[in-house]
Amino acid sequence: MMTPPGQEPALFIPKLRRFYDYAIPLSWVVVRFGVGWNLAVHGYGKWVRGMEAQTAALDKTMPWAAEYNFFLSHLLLVVEGIGGLCIILGLFTRFWAAANAIEMAFLTFVIYWGAGFSWLNKGYEFVLLWGFMCLAIALRGGGPWSLDRLLGKEL
Repeated sequence: MMTPPGQEPALFIPKLRRFYDYAIPLSWVVVRFGVGWNLAVHGYGKWVRGMEAQTAALDKTMPWAAEYNFFLSHLLLVVEGIGGLCIILGLFTRFWAAANAIEMAFLTFVIYWGAGFSWLNKGYEFVLLWGFMCLAIALRGGGPWSLDRLLGKEL
C-alpha cells in the first residue's frame, strides 16, 4: 500500500522522527554546499589560469566556436564561480542552478557525449551528474536555510 501524497511514510524506528524533522531542512544546505563548492572551485580555476589560457583551452576543444570562445570563457567563469558561491549561500539559487544545469547539459551533449559515459575516458559521467544536481536545486530553490528565504523573495 502506497503512502498518500503529502504524507510521510511511517518510520521503522519512530524515535528518529525528531532527528529527521530537524535534519531534513538542513539537507538542502548540504546539497547546495557540495554543488556550489564544486562549481566555485572550477570557476576559481578559470580565474587563476587566466582568460587567455581558458580561451585557448576552449579553442582546442571547440575549434568550430573559436569566434565565441573568449566570451564563453568569461561566461563560464561567472556562471561557475559567482554562481557556485551564490548556490552555497542560497542567493538567487534557482537562477544560478538553472544556468549551471544548462552549462552542464551543453558540456554533456556537445563536448563529452562522443567519449561515452565513463569520466575516466573523458566521458560525460561527471558533468551529467552535476547537471542533474543543478537541475534539482533549480527546481527546489534554496530551501529553508538560504538567503532567498531570508530576503523573502526568489526567482
